[in-house]
Amino acid sequence: MIRSLHISNYALISHIDIEFTEGLNIITGETGAGKSIMLGALGLILGARADAKVITDSSKKSVVEVEFFLEDPKSFENFFTENDLDADGNHVILRRELSPNGRSRAFINDSPVNLNQLRELAIRLVDIHSQHQNLLLADPAYQLRIIDSLAGNEGLLAEYHTAFHEYQCLLKKYSQTRDMVKRGRAEADFISYQLEELDQMDLRPSEDAELESERDLLAGMADIKHSIADAVAPMNGDENAITALETSADALRELSDSIPDAEALALRLDAALIEIRDIASSIEAYNDEYNSDPERLDEIESRLAKIYSLETKHHVESADALIELRERLSAQIEMIENGDELLTALETDARAAKKAAVIIARRISEARQKCATDFAQELRNAAEPLGMKNLRCEIAVTTGKLNSSGMDEIEFLFSFNKNQPLLPVGQTASGGEISRLMLAIKSIVSKKMHLPSIIFDEIDTGVSGEVASKMGELMQSLGERIQVITITHLPQVAAKGKSHFKVYKQDNEHATNTSIRQLDKNERVSEIALMLSGSTDNQAAIAAAKSLFN
Repeated sequence: MIRSLHISNYALISHIDIEFTEGLNIITGETGAGKSIMLGALGLILGARADAKVITDSSKKSVVEVEFFLEDPKSFENFFTENDLDADGNHVILRRELSPNGRSRAFINDSPVNLNQLRELAIRLVDIHSQHQNLLLADPAYQLRIIDSLAGNEGLLAEYHTAFHEYQCLLKKYSQTRDMVKRGRAEADFISYQLEELDQMDLRPSEDAELESERDLLAGMADIKHSIADAVAPMNGDENAITALETSADALRELSDSIPDAEALALRLDAALIEIRDIASSIEAYNDEYNSDPERLDEIESRLAKIYSLETKHHVESADALIELRERLSAQIEMIENGDELLTALETDARAAKKAAVIIARRISEARQKCATDFAQELRNAAEPLGMKNLRCEIAVTTGKLNSSGMDEIEFLFSFNKNQPLLPVGQTASGGEISRLMLAIKSIVSKKMHLPSIIFDEIDTGVSGEVASKMGELMQSLGERIQVITITHLPQVAAKGKSHFKVYKQDNEHATNTSIRQLDKNERVSEIALMLSGSTDNQAAIAAAKSLFN
């Protein structure tokens, strides 16, 4: 439900803040007071086109903000998740800002969004209905949701969606496989040639990387051998380091009688000599291990050339990718060879899945057919007291191909006069008749399914007397289930409201501004007396106003 509405710097509205209540909220005011301006501003929240001309003060932006209370926040969780928005429990704030330069911005809970996102959420929260416009009931998909909700098809529809999805997946798989088999058979010789070429290579995983590493080693063998020779020569050559150190050790031992530490130093040189001889032995082992092998190098280069050629040919970058390609080609050949059997199996599975979906769809269709008949009769009964005694109503359920919602299309058809053919909503009768019809529809639907807050914009125009009273009673009854905001000129309707707001204009020395305020009980009596007689002092009108409340 709408908790509050804020509008600033919009047409004749300088600044207004309204807090609505549950149930039936009444808005009244003289013609031209600005009620339609309020609805125009509210339309911005529903994604209406913004026009900078409505901005009164060009030095400031125009702002429309609506705070909603969500009775069932969980039903909106997917929307917030899919749009990466932060939810705020039971509360959500929608805001539209219009700058003097014509730029428009939209927000949900202070997060910037595009207009489609704003409208997608807003249309689930509020439905503005005037004589010539309804944002939901003219939509065939919404008409279908009405019938399904009244028929209690939620469980069956969940079953159907699973079955239909399975059928669609199998059908897609069959179609893709059929196309692949067809293309494969046309290219079978070429695929076989490619596969044979890859099979002959008998590639190993990461073979190209391993060969490149070995090739680089063999190609640099001369430099390696030269460096090994340079490393071992000082230790094993003529007058090498080992011989020199042995000479030093012997000399130190001859000095042992003269120098106390000479023997210890000689021992230290002996230890160093053991380490140096071990190092020299290890280097010589490398020299034996690393040998130039021109034939192996040529073999590697030849193998790599073939691998590189295949990589270029198949537009891949590694031996592993070539192995994957070989596996795919092998699978293609197998599919070509067994194509008929595979397609037959897939077709059988798809037919079985379709049959399962059709069985559920028929059950849904039967429920829709029965509900459509009952709903049409209930609608006639609800509309008759509203002055539509000649109303004919048919909820057409047309069965056709399977689709995401079953196998039916729903269309609401109406005739308001005896000599008039049945026509879709919006193509028949006057605006007033359609408005009363919509009121009757929503009063029925609200008993079975949750509707957003509804705003009726003077849908009672052209109605009077007993019909006006019945419309008021119906709105009051509807307000017991959902929030209803009604702009009305009828005292019979205004008296039924739980809350009553008056829109009025005020002049100051600079401009005329539209304002709104909530009326207390005595003010409501005076307002309805004014609506009845044009005067707040007419005692008969005051008495009549009080009788309407009673």
